[in-house]
Amino acid sequence: MSNHESDSRQIVNLTKFAWLSVAAAVTTIVLKTGAFLLTGSVGLLSDAAESSVNLIAAVVALFALVQAAKPADSRYTYGRSKVEYFSAAVEGAMIFAAAAVIIFTAIERILNPASLENLGIGLAVSVFASLINAAVGTVLLRAGKTYRSPTLKADGMHLLTDVVTSVGVLVGVGLVALTGWNLLDPIVALLVGINITVTGVRLIRSSLSGLMDVTLPEEQNNAIVSVLAAQGDGISFHGLQTRSSGRDSFANVDMLVPGSWSVKEGHERAEDVIDQLRAAVPGLRVLIHVEPIEDPRSYDDIPDGFVPLPVDHTEDPEEASGAGLSEPPTS
Repeated sequence: MSNHESDSRQIVNLTKFAWLSVAAAVTTIVLKTGAFLLTGSVGLLSDAAESSVNLIAAVVALFALVQAAKPADSRYTYGRSKVEYFSAAVEGAMIFAAAAVIIFTAIERILNPASLENLGIGLAVSVFASLINAAVGTVLLRAGKTYRSPTLKADGMHLLTDVVTSVGVLVGVGLVALTGWNLLDPIVALLVGINITVTGVRLIRSSLSGLMDVTLPEEQNNAIVSVLAAQGDGISFHGLQTRSSGRDSFANVDMLVPGSWSVKEGHERAEDVIDQLRAAVPGLRVLIHVEPIEDPRSYDDIPDGFVPLPVDHTEDPEEASGAGLSEPPTS
């Protein structure tokens, strides 16, 4: 069995991005609340409410990233990367809370219309706050993709959703200023609340997938399969399983080799395969179980869930190579 990993790999500390998110949330809360107080717009109030949620989510993200940055130890032998999924789930739940406040407030304003004031300066303040969110959201989303951080992806997506929300609100308030039809303000706010609910659903679904050890993305699985299928020298593979855990990627597979090979030969070949897999999928943590290809017991441990491998139809086990055998070869 070979479990070739770089134990010295550095865990990137991403808390600086969380602090950036906290700063952006505080700034936009102040600006948007000021815009609401100036105008009395329920749309701008809904925008400020979502920014308050952004602040809570940013603090949760900061906690998650601090925990994820800690190295593995005797209690958490695989590290704490999954804590990022909890953060993303909390953020999705907070989006629901913001949507509920926005929808409730919008309905109340539809039932009890009110005129708006100081729309020009209120809109200008809100536009400035939205530009801050757009810039920070873009930075967080890019960092999340670069470092494969569910927390930063969720936070970035949330901020960019906030920008979309703000644009909708600004359009609504702008139309009120042009037409004098005050009812447009709560109607736009209601639509915004429904829209961000969809975003919350997506975040929670993504978080639950990670907590349930969802397999790696298709392109990464295909890269792994390509490496395994290219192997020769009478070896084959089966039972490939992959999973994503926060920023970490895992793969385990059985490698079947001729029984005449020594332990040293099997181990060295497994190490070579792992090096190729890690080159194809950077950062992949690989576990290979080496088994004799002729032993029927080598085929008793194929898991129920596995990534399909190309099947070799060679009948002679001594000639099997590059296969994803799901049952023992027959002679």
